[in-house]
Amino acid sequence: MQFLINHSLWLSAILLVGLTTLVSMSGPIIVRRYVSLERLSTNNEVAGFKFATLGVLYAVLLAFAVIVVWERFNDAEKYVAQEAGAAATLYRLSKGIGEPGAALQNKVTEYLEAAIDKDWPAMERRRPSPEVTHALNEVYATVLTVRAGDGRETAILSEILHQLDLVTESRRARLVMATGVVPGLVWLVLFGGAALTIGFTFFFGTENLRAQTMMTGALSVLIFSALLTILAIDHPFSGTVKVGPDALAAVLLEDLSGSSRR
Repeated sequence: MQFLINHSLWLSAILLVGLTTLVSMSGPIIVRRYVSLERLSTNNEVAGFKFATLGVLYAVLLAFAVIVVWERFNDAEKYVAQEAGAAATLYRLSKGIGEPGAALQNKVTEYLEAAIDKDWPAMERRRPSPEVTHALNEVYATVLTVRAGDGRETAILSEILHQLDLVTESRRARLVMATGVVPGLVWLVLFGGAALTIGFTFFFGTENLRAQTMMTGALSVLIFSALLTILAIDHPFSGTVKVGPDALAAVLLEDLSGSSRR
């Protein structure tokens, strides 16, 4: 499974969709060599009802898995955007707390640089980066040294702490999502169900063997394409299809541009 995630989408598609489809299409041909058409045809009516039930059950499971991983992928994008938005707000609010604001901006910049350079490669290996955790702790330490002088600064400091909490929550959410959504047991059921559903078609008897082979191949392409989709986006921060740190980089670039103008 890890091999398919870490390689290009085209290679994964060839191995998971192309190879399995070729194997599936050879199934009816092999079965026909050992079982006559007459014997297979006698079970078509009963097997048709059973296949319809099996197909519906597997289709529901497959669709549910696709929807779940797609929603989690969208959530991953949302949390990265939320983290970036909170960091941008910290830059703006830091101007309202006087001299400590410059130190806070530097610490936020260090955190964003560490998140981009360290956290994303670490998330591809399904673990957090201790350097980024340290950088985030430094941001908290800087904020906690600020002494509010009046009601205005107190309100600004309160909002700074709120936005910093959003940064922490968003990072924690993406670290959790980096480990994947679909558990191993569900993967076993998904691939086992695919093999069972496609294998069921081998025991139907049709006079036109070529048509039966093509129908089995089409079913295999559809099923394993859906499995490839699940596999590609199950880990939102690794593989070919992933959420990048573009939102954080944009905030960092905006801050650096603003600093150069100042």
